[in-house]
Amino acid sequence: MISPKNRCQWVNLNNPRYIDYHDTEWGVAIHDDQKHFELLCLEGAQAGLNWETILNKRSNYRTAFYNFNPTQCARLSDSYLANQLKNTGIVRNRLKIAAIRKNATVFLTLQQEYRSFDNYIWRFVNNKQIVNKLKGTDACIVTSPESDAIAKDLKKRGMSFIGSTIIYAYMQAAGLVNDHLITCFRYKPCLKY
Repeated sequence: MISPKNRCQWVNLNNPRYIDYHDTEWGVAIHDDQKHFELLCLEGAQAGLNWETILNKRSNYRTAFYNFNPTQCARLSDSYLANQLKNTGIVRNRLKIAAIRKNATVFLTLQQEYRSFDNYIWRFVNNKQIVNKLKGTDACIVTSPESDAIAKDLKKRGMSFIGSTIIYAYMQAAGLVNDHLITCFRYKPCLKY
């Protein structure tokens, strides 16, 4: 164990990168569109895998996909995407890689329609963080009515790799939901919108 702090039980205490992610990022309410796009892409890449795998590859994703700039990602060529299938630093799944460009296009449309993706996404929670007072891993939540609604709307608009479970994980990461255990030292600091 690296630190005596009380953390959520899912944190791998043997991975400093994972500890840092939990301690500084997970559950912090974000309002930056590029960060929203990054989390959506990474959560989609996680489908069928675990978050630790994706977190360990995050810097490679940032390099490959222009720090998740949605404008640049929407312009990626077919040949560029095909080349990423050779990139051992990311998950080499053709559909997941193609989804980054496809989802960037939808993301840009949402920015235009709502003036920002942040305006679009936070309206699903009435612009207020959902706070679940979880006491243990037995209280683990993987979907919600809000994640169902977001996934349905994004699918209707043309996004992929954004099912309700993926969207719920994104909501946790982006701070739309505070699912830190109440015994976790990050629970109270993340009680902010």
